[in-house]
Amino acid sequence: MPNDDLTLLREYARSHSESAFASLVERHVNLVHSVALRQVHDPHLAEDVTQAVFIILARKAGTLGDNTILSGWLCRVTRYVSFRALRGEWRRQQREQEAYMQSTLNEPPSETWMQIAPLLDAAMEKLSRKDHDALVLRFFENRNFSEVGLALGASEDTARMRVNRALEKLRKFLAKRGVNSTASTIAEQISTNSVQAAPVALAKTVTAVAIAKGAAASASTLTLIKEALKIMAWTKAKMAIAVGVGVLLAAGTTTVTVKEIEKMSGYQWQIFDNGVKGEVLRKAPPLMEIRPTVSTSGGSAEVGSGSGNDMKRLAMAYSVQMMVMEAYGSWSEARTILATKLPSGHYDYIDSLPKGATQALKDAIKEKFDVVGRVATVETNVLLLQVKTPNAPGLKASTPASMPEQSWNFGESSAEFHSSGAPLLDLDHLCENELGIPVLDRTGLTNNFDVELKWERKNDASRKDSFKKAVLDQLGLELVPTNMPIEMLVVEKAP
Repeated sequence: MPNDDLTLLREYARSHSESAFASLVERHVNLVHSVALRQVHDPHLAEDVTQAVFIILARKAGTLGDNTILSGWLCRVTRYVSFRALRGEWRRQQREQEAYMQSTLNEPPSETWMQIAPLLDAAMEKLSRKDHDALVLRFFENRNFSEVGLALGASEDTARMRVNRALEKLRKFLAKRGVNSTASTIAEQISTNSVQAAPVALAKTVTAVAIAKGAAASASTLTLIKEALKIMAWTKAKMAIAVGVGVLLAAGTTTVTVKEIEKMSGYQWQIFDNGVKGEVLRKAPPLMEIRPTVSTSGGSAEVGSGSGNDMKRLAMAYSVQMMVMEAYGSWSEARTILATKLPSGHYDYIDSLPKGATQALKDAIKEKFDVVGRVATVETNVLLLQVKTPNAPGLKASTPASMPEQSWNFGESSAEFHSSGAPLLDLDHLCENELGIPVLDRTGLTNNFDVELKWERKNDASRKDSFKKAVLDQLGLELVPTNMPIEMLVVEKAP
């Protein structure tokens, strides 16, 4: 039962019980491996993904809440890890999919399942968490409605209605993509084919490596874990600040839209002094406004929890491109493609709505400037950050007592970057901003580090070379050029 999953997980988190964790792996390894295999279409890579997922589970065992449906959580994490794995495995070809399907199922799959399988996990990703977990319990684990209701904290009838509604949403998603089938047929196909037996020895291997929390894992698996944890953290933040499109504030039965809020507000949020932006934002009523800038110095402020929950933002002297990048997930210019000409000029904006209202900022940009953003996979030039010289003087493992701290100083002729007690993520961002090209971390370094970096910025023509040389000489890291598909933000005219 799902509740028993949490009992085993709590036992492992409390006393590091290997038998408890082994039971969880044995129970769910087929599910995780099947989801991974549908995503990556490569049996060996699917085993790496499965291993990474259970290492993440071991690391996060003490943090999962009492209402967690573990099988649903594992499906989501498997998709995150698979997504990151695919970014390094572009050699796969779509034509391999049929061969993989034939080789992994005990019986030849039906034509309907062959249509459903490539779309199933993307369709599941579109569902709400409760709908997602209900379908996982009902059709991936083949539990009855009574068990589904117990896991979700609902009655059997309520569980039945939720499953049926979620199944109908799944049917509509598939129908739009050419899979014309009834809900009952889709349910039958998922129940029969969605979970297949993993390789016999995989459970034991996964358990041994996961209990050590990745200490014996390969560098490639550790990289998967690191990047998957990043996307998990960002997904959690996006969920925390998301609100319904066009509805920004609910008070009882009354909804307040962007324009109504603007009419309500006489709040003077545009300011000249950067030092008080945080206080201005903290006291602001619910607002979503964009206006021509009144600032000459620019800058921004954020108020709220680090996870993004109840985050509020105020920015001064932003270009339209900067606003779009912020609205769609803090993209860098190096990862942004401008498919349309953007309005010139600079703007101030305030977003002090409940839970951040990122969607409201997107809507406001669309309404005011007639542009939208979308994420697309694009083949482009990138730089891979790799270890060239281990134990370089400027890159040292942080001590357990190191507090996260960071500073940088950009002068006219030189610049410095200092970081302590933090992962290398911010170094990736620094490289990307200085070089104007996407940078992907391939160091395999997952711990926290202390970084000391100095470089010359005197000559524009040699600035990039100077920076690359400083990274190599001081940090022992090289930036290797290559060409590969990566996610980019495409900014285009609104449809």
